[in-house]
Amino acid sequence: MDVPRTDQDLGWALGSLLRAYRGHVAPLIDEVPHGARGYQTLLEVARGQHPSQLALASHLGIDRTVMTYLVDDLVEAGLVERQPNPTDRRQRQVVATRRGLQLAAKMCARVTEAEDALLGGLSDRERQLFRRLVAKAAATGGDLDEACESLAADD
Repeated sequence: MDVPRTDQDLGWALGSLLRAYRGHVAPLIDEVPHGARGYQTLLEVARGQHPSQLALASHLGIDRTVMTYLVDDLVEAGLVERQPNPTDRRQRQVVATRRGLQLAAKMCARVTEAEDALLGGLSDRERQLFRRLVAKAAATGGDLDEACESLAADD
């Protein structure tokens, strides 16, 4: 049986990178309730692409009951508010406040700097490719073959 070397073990590499990422980023996003989950939620709300709290929870992979508490805390912090969805009055849409948009932009710049430092062993081109591959893999449910084919079509 061939056991892959550590540098070929995707699980080890992702776990190691995630631990380092958390260590670099956590102190930069402590102004947002619920840490990384709250930060990701605030970013998605700022992008404004989810028509309901349920759609937001689904996109982020957060249980809908947990999302309720998370959004409650973001509302209490003055970062988001719930508004009627203009296309479906039965739904409540989570919308970033002005303060939430400002904080998201400030934190996003900080996080980008931390990510660049974390990926400092890669060239600029490699960092861009890595980010694109990870984003494509995440968008395709982890299907790296589909992600690579999609990237090849983009070039």
